[in-house]
Amino acid sequence: MALLNANRSSISFVRLAMASRFFISNSLYCTSAPFSRSASLFIQPRVNFRLKRVPSRDWSNAVPRRAFISSSISTEAFQESSASKKYGSDQIQVLQGLDPVRKRPGMYIGSTGPRGLHHLVYEILDNAVDEAQAGFANKIEVVLLADGSVCVTDNGRGVLHAGGKFGGESSGYNVSGGLHGVGLSVVNALSEALEVTVWRDGMEYHQRYSRGNPITALKCQNVSNNDSSGTRIRFWPDKEIFTSAIEFDHNTIAGRIRELAFLNPELRIIFRKEDSIPENSLTTEYFYAGGLVEYVKWLNSDKVFRCIFGHNAGVC
Repeated sequence: MALLNANRSSISFVRLAMASRFFISNSLYCTSAPFSRSASLFIQPRVNFRLKRVPSRDWSNAVPRRAFISSSISTEAFQESSASKKYGSDQIQVLQGLDPVRKRPGMYIGSTGPRGLHHLVYEILDNAVDEAQAGFANKIEVVLLADGSVCVTDNGRGVLHAGGKFGGESSGYNVSGGLHGVGLSVVNALSEALEVTVWRDGMEYHQRYSRGNPITALKCQNVSNNDSSGTRIRFWPDKEIFTSAIEFDHNTIAGRIRELAFLNPELRIIFRKEDSIPENSLTTEYFYAGGLVEYVKWLNSDKVFRCIFGHNAGVC
């Protein structure tokens, strides 16, 4: 019965199409006098073509379109799907120590280009600033050395571990920046060499690392000044990690130091860039007792300078 209804529907559709075609053709060719001669040139006599009978085909043995897909691709997709369903202990890779940092450095410093290279300096610098914000330091020295290394020294308590920012109320810091206590570890992992020197309780501690692993034992000795305390970090970025040349931009780091000096009015930051030619060495001291008030004045002074001497002189 369903087949009979389908046939009747098909016949009705064909009849309706033929009637529509007949009506349209008659409306075109049964033109009246208002048609011009030029318009009649576009009207061609109707030509009837004989319909040919198309032999029916047996589609039972037709090849589905999916069969034309490469068998290797289908097999790989099936194997991948099967493997994803078998996610277990065999698919979990356990990385020891600082191996995750060296394997995926971009997760920790953003990139392995110039941006990530300068981020290493920011991490060590933020640790020193944290000592100042906690009230234990008031001076930081940042030095870009001629051999490509960076040295950051503060006069804080002398931090022996980079994880002092954890622990809630028992933490050594109320506020902190950087990677929340793991910044020094990340810099250590991404450095070809790193040296740590700590002055604390009348003692000096020193140890050297390479790519996150200690290569010397911890050395300690007495110092003449028992009141001295602080931390010095010097590191050489690893050429195997960074895709760009190991070159620190003076202006980029100076801008970061200036911002930190404005935000910490009681902090003095000395920034030096050493060069093989002594005449090319630079030293700048950043200290703004007024804090943000001086920052606004600094912004306005630049604006006034441009209004007086710039191309908009006399307009501002």
